[in-house]
Amino acid sequence: MSGHAAVRRVTWENARAALWFWPSVWASTALVVTALLLAVHPGSGGWRWPGGATSAAVLLQVVASSVMAAATVTFSLTVVALQLSSQQFSPRLLREFARDRVTQAVLAVLLATFVSAVTCVLGIGDTPLPLFALALVFALGLASAGAIIAFVGHIVRSLRVDSLMRSVHTETVAMIGSIYGTAPAVDEPLDDDARSLMLPDRPPDIDVRATRSGFVRRVHIDAFVRHAQRHDVVVELRVMPGDHVTMGTPIARAWTGGRTAGPPDLVERAIEVGYERTMEQDIAYGFRQLTDIAVKAVSPAINDPVTAVHAIGYCGDLLVRLEQVDVRPCGVRDRTGAVRVVVPDRDLRYWLDLVCGPVRRYGASEPIVLGGLLRMLRDCAAAPVSPHQGAELLRQADLVLEQATLGSVDLEEVRDRHARVGAAVRGDLDAAFDDRAGETRSV
Repeated sequence: MSGHAAVRRVTWENARAALWFWPSVWASTALVVTALLLAVHPGSGGWRWPGGATSAAVLLQVVASSVMAAATVTFSLTVVALQLSSQQFSPRLLREFARDRVTQAVLAVLLATFVSAVTCVLGIGDTPLPLFALALVFALGLASAGAIIAFVGHIVRSLRVDSLMRSVHTETVAMIGSIYGTAPAVDEPLDDDARSLMLPDRPPDIDVRATRSGFVRRVHIDAFVRHAQRHDVVVELRVMPGDHVTMGTPIARAWTGGRTAGPPDLVERAIEVGYERTMEQDIAYGFRQLTDIAVKAVSPAINDPVTAVHAIGYCGDLLVRLEQVDVRPCGVRDRTGAVRVVVPDRDLRYWLDLVCGPVRRYGASEPIVLGGLLRMLRDCAAAPVSPHQGAELLRQADLVLEQATLGSVDLEEVRDRHARVGAAVRGDLDAAFDDRAGETRSV
């Protein structure tokens, strides 16, 4: 949960998510560089500033005042973007806005320009004028003008809900690839008997409990296995990234051969817990942000079912990717081949409930949304799936149909989409996808 390495990683993640970090670094760098350039004067036959001290002072005054005004506008636009994102899309998207590299870069350029201009004032009284320092301020002033223009275009693109959904989807796809790689899906889920084969055939010696409350951010598996081998213990984790733990609740159990020292500290060093969820290892957090957008879109305040269907479509792509990999608990072995850590995982039912549950409840009276859910389930069934995956997809389709509170005409359309899910599960893709004019694909 903590430990020196975990603390460093959490601190770095928090710094990346803070608007002040990179602007502060750039401002400090500009202060040092400008101070050094003030001590460098061109030779008697070198370049000279095309004007006297008065023109140099005017330049510095104009740059400093203009940059501060631009920084104020930038902060204002950022606050407006955060407010709109929280109210119309999802409050969990605020962290992504704060981590936005373009916003941080623009603020960094503006603050660096201001600091450089103010610092350069110290050398205006010298003769000759500090040419190199003035040239730096001039270049930073031009860069600031370009940064403001780029920022306005960027903030307009960022506030589009499609851009937000694409960003979350892209990051989640990358996370799925980094966690699961290309491990193929298995035909059947891992049952309790198969899981017990990875663990010692006796009750655990220690139940490890959480020493603090918060969200599991990251599990350091490699370091975990090395320490478990060194202490000759076997640990079964009972939490995973994205889970909320409360102090005193069980998070792992360990087989230590009778020893009581070591495992609690071992687990605490391997698991990071923070006050908020992050996208480091938490695939479910990506789904949660997309479903938040869908639920917000079908609320009476927004009333935008098409956006909800688009968010469902992004979730469908993620579900298809998870269908193709081995999503089940696994045992991580050490160099000798012995299982040291058993890591839990979420199954397909969890992912389907996460996506379909809130959307079908809040969109029960909207045929476009229910049709979008059933279309997503049909597309997931059209991909190569195992029998138990097909059964889970049919279960979700039945729940969507049961939740529908529609009139006879709209309900008939939803029933047609439901039947297409069953056809896709059976492998009858013609019956699943044939339609009159593409109405089962369009919104």
